[in-house]
Amino acid sequence: MSRLLGGTLERVCKAVLLLCLLHFLVAVILYFDVYAQHLAFFSRFSARGPARVLHPAASSSTNCSRLNTTAPSSGLPEAPSVRPGSTAPNLPPCPDSPPGLVGRLLIEFTSPMPLERVQRENPGVLLGGRYTPPDCTPAQTVAVIIPFRHREHHLRYWLHYLHPILRRQRLRYGIYVINQHGEDTFNRAKLLNVGFLEALKEDATYDCFIFSDVDLVPMDDRNLYRCGDQPRHFAIAMDKFGFRLPYAGYFGGVSGLSKAQFLRINGFPNEYWGWGGEDDDIFNRISLTGMKISRPDIRIGRYRMIKHDRDKHNEPNPQRFTKIQNTKLTMKRDGIGSVRYQVLEVSRQPLFTNITVDIGRPPSWPPRG
Repeated sequence: MSRLLGGTLERVCKAVLLLCLLHFLVAVILYFDVYAQHLAFFSRFSARGPARVLHPAASSSTNCSRLNTTAPSSGLPEAPSVRPGSTAPNLPPCPDSPPGLVGRLLIEFTSPMPLERVQRENPGVLLGGRYTPPDCTPAQTVAVIIPFRHREHHLRYWLHYLHPILRRQRLRYGIYVINQHGEDTFNRAKLLNVGFLEALKEDATYDCFIFSDVDLVPMDDRNLYRCGDQPRHFAIAMDKFGFRLPYAGYFGGVSGLSKAQFLRINGFPNEYWGWGGEDDDIFNRISLTGMKISRPDIRIGRYRMIKHDRDKHNEPNPQRFTKIQNTKLTMKRDGIGSVRYQVLEVSRQPLFTNITVDIGRPPSWPPRG
């Protein structure tokens, strides 16, 4: 009996010893994992290089996301960009599903973001914000148009996140910042019309146009900035709206149209001065021409907005609701064919092309009351 009891005790001791050893190994692994995370976190504050930058999640909804980096392991070639229009004819077509995409991204707007850092992070981007993949031939040439005024802080973050995303998506693209001169009321849609025309003046091969607010950053690089058979609405789930559409006909934030689609709706309206209304007019134009809006899956169509104080020169247009109801009557006379403006300066920066324009002044509105 004592011999049986002794054998059982020996087996129990061996099992406890094995469990202790396993516990020790797990503790060692977790220790080095936490150490590596801390090391990556503190490397944010080092100016030695931008190759590995940790972007902590801003909310619990993104705590499983990945870094917005462009590393060799992502499958993106590090060779310099090919000059637009000079892609070698023997390169294979770029894949429909780029292999270097990483999915959900960690997006934050607290770390300092000088343009010099963004430029170091994107060595393949050419003067004026142009890029062409060096290893494949894209099916489209994409112009990204940003309506702009007094948002330099936002622009730095936008460039920091979007350039690596667009490069991983294997796009041939150019970035155009359309800067409204002066302090009169802002006119977003008219600036987008100007961007369409000015981009084509620089490169007539543009056949896809992405219209993006400067304060919106995608949270997933699988939201491909391409044009399709129908106009595309990319920003379908913004954090400020609780990651859902505010209403069914919403077409604001970030959208994309091919050149043919844009001309078919006569471009965007020029008469929406101030905040709001122009995106609803654009939605009406698309519907009136028989087209339908395509949208990404809500799981990849999420966006974060860079918070800011509202521009005192971008107050709501008191006549926007009346104008929206009359799109059918106004779209033929008000659009890309009637836009009037004066280019004051074209400046090709390392990461984007800045075009400063005078778009005139808004009409005098009758007092409300």
